[in-house]
Amino acid sequence: MQRLKCRVEYDGTVYAGYQVQTNGVTIQEKIEKALTKMHKGESVKVIASGRTDAGVHAIGQVIHFDTSLNIPASNWKRALGPMLPEDIRVAEVEPVTDDFHARYDTTAKEYRYYVWNDHEPNLFRRLYTYHIRKPLDVAAMREACKLVEGEHNFTSFCSPRTDLKGSKVRTITKAVIEQRGSELVFIFKGNGFLYNMVRILVGTILEVGFGDRTSDELETMLAARDRKAAGKTAPPHGLFLWKVEY
Repeated sequence: MQRLKCRVEYDGTVYAGYQVQTNGVTIQEKIEKALTKMHKGESVKVIASGRTDAGVHAIGQVIHFDTSLNIPASNWKRALGPMLPEDIRVAEVEPVTDDFHARYDTTAKEYRYYVWNDHEPNLFRRLYTYHIRKPLDVAAMREACKLVEGEHNFTSFCSPRTDLKGSKVRTITKAVIEQRGSELVFIFKGNGFLYNMVRILVGTILEVGFGDRTSDELETMLAARDRKAAGKTAPPHGLFLWKVEY
């Protein structure tokens, strides 16, 4: 048996999320079906760095699986390509040691959230950016981002639907906003993220941008440890799992 690590890209638009579930088609299901076909009907279990919600995209999702097939790592990409739908792509494949784990060995993750801030919509970015017509105060939003950096208890920025039983303390090493014309890119990097955390952070920071809240309120929200203290959850289609580090 050989263990392989893959970087996977996907457009999450039509999927019910990454993880296999009963009520919709998922990315994991499509990948496992392709692998099972390659293994002549033998079931292959795929482990990912984490799950992404319905509508969320990935440039840097990482998975691992074990294979009995004697195929060089360099040939896997070409072999899997035709078996996967056009909106899922295995971008990199490399052999790893048997003790490598795509989920438990992660040291950091980076997410990016795209906003199109213009009165006019961008037709060709509509599936990958959140369109906001109202002008945003980017300087105030950047101040709010600074308050998110560091180690905090992010309970206020976690969906109450989480199944997490452990600590909600996480360390954010980077929280910045890059501006390219009408496009804003929120970049968050940290040692881990809670359920819906990035989308709630973005939704809340956008409220600062509208002038509905002040950047200082982020500190109060963190201290409250109550989901009701923070802002709205931004929609899923602007979010990308950008990079996973090991």
